[in-house]
Amino acid sequence: MHKIVFFILFLIFTKFSLCSQDKLTWNDFADVKFYNVYSPKYDDIFLKPRFGPIIKSYQGDRIRVKGYFLDFSIDEDEFFLLSKNPRSSCFFCGGAGPESVVEVVFRQKPKFKMDQIVEVTGVLELNADDVDHCNYIIKDAIGKLVQ
Repeated sequence: MHKIVFFILFLIFTKFSLCSQDKLTWNDFADVKFYNVYSPKYDDIFLKPRFGPIIKSYQGDRIRVKGYFLDFSIDEDEFFLLSKNPRSSCFFCGGAGPESVVEVVFRQKPKFKMDQIVEVTGVLELNADDVDHCNYIIKDAIGKLVQ
């Protein structure tokens, strides 16, 4: 009996120490279904996400994900995205879906260039209701260029 308890405790502590940040793939972000919902604020129809159990399990966790850096900032308004695809075929400019982009709120303004491949680490927030932001947001983020 003591061996079983020890083994369970070992697994729990190993997850917290070795996996302080989980690396997600774009397949993890695809664990979502969308349905149409009317927004009175914009008098328009938007896609509302229903997150699946896999991606929900990462809500509030520190995660890592690799993708294309996109900068849609205008003047003082910073708006950065990480995309599964380069800008020419991203969700906003191409034919991809909303599950293929993540809004990123960096600790410090990044110095990356458009379409560079970067790895971003931060806290995952799932957004189902605020149509002014992406469905996935990584906050308190840092990034590094991938060679």
